Amino acid sequence: MSLRVLILAFDGVEALDFAGPFEVFTTASRVSQRMQPGTPAPFHVASAALGQPVQARAGLQLLADHRLADSPAADVLIVPGGVVDAPMASADTLRWIAHQAAGARIVASVCTGAFLLAESGVVTSDAVTTHWEDIADLRERFPSLDVRDGVRWVDNGRIVSSAGISAGIDMSLHLVERLAGRELAERTARQMDYAWTRNETSSA
Repeated sequence: MSLRVLILAFDGVEALDFAGPFEVFTTASRVSQRMQPGTPAPFHVASAALGQPVQARAGLQLLADHRLADSPAADVLIVPGGVVDAPMASADTLRWIAHQAAGARIVASVCTGAFLLAESGVVTSDAVTTHWEDIADLRERFPSLDVRDGVRWVDNGRIVSSAGISAGIDMSLHLVERLAGRELAERTARQMDYAWTRNETSSA
């Protein structure tokens, strides 16, 4: 049975925060079916946004698969970062994150997506990380969090967070390894021609 990976999109999202995990999980499914023809894909990847189209940071436009109001339930929820002012100020978006997180098997943030997990109440005193440039701000705004620096990602079991931008790819490969095995994760990285960095830390 496929796990549904649902990625939030919003105005100001960092394109690679969104596209990196998208590429990892879709590539993992493609590689898995090549390894085991006839078997179900391990992941079904979709996106959800408050409105359409979404204008990512630097102007790239995206069309999400679902609106927040009618999106399916996530098994793996990915909350990317970027310029998060709009979603931080959106009660509907924050409620959606909290609702989806409550039923998800894994909730993961990329970069400043950690601010959205904190603002929505999904993380309160957890160990998290974010982009190096935003570490001090995250500590100041949410002093109860255990904010880690100098790591690519932090895995708490159900809650996983990554550092900036490309670290979301490393974290997503780590999640593929957790959910579908090391061989698939390594073959996915190879298929992407990506040098997978694994200097993670875990507080689980």
